[in-house]
Amino acid sequence: MKKENLIVNKTFQFSIEMIAYCDLLYQNKKFTIAHQLLKSSTSIGANVMEAQHAESTSDFLHKIKIAMKEANETAYWLNLCEKSKGYTFESKFQENIESIIKILSKIIITTKKIR
Repeated sequence: MKKENLIVNKTFQFSIEMIAYCDLLYQNKKFTIAHQLLKSSTSIGANVMEAQHAESTSDFLHKIKIAMKEANETAYWLNLCEKSKGYTFESKFQENIESIIKILSKIIITTKKIR
């Protein structure tokens, strides 16, 4: 029986949520933000998934750090959406990205200690 992986599941679900949100942004003609947000938000999970099959601890850490950069970029785009007029926004988006950033941060700290 395969053990459930919290960060893989959380980033996958977040990607699904962001795809739906970006579709809404595209419908509202918010093309630039939608495109940037879609790229950064789905990249988090892609890098986390790549890290699961890393060739070494250094490779794992590198991929998780890239996921962290993408998560911080995503938080930036979401913050713009939240603060800009004419954008629909749900506070759960910020809560979810903050949770992901905390988990990634803990993974980075723990991995550096055991390296």
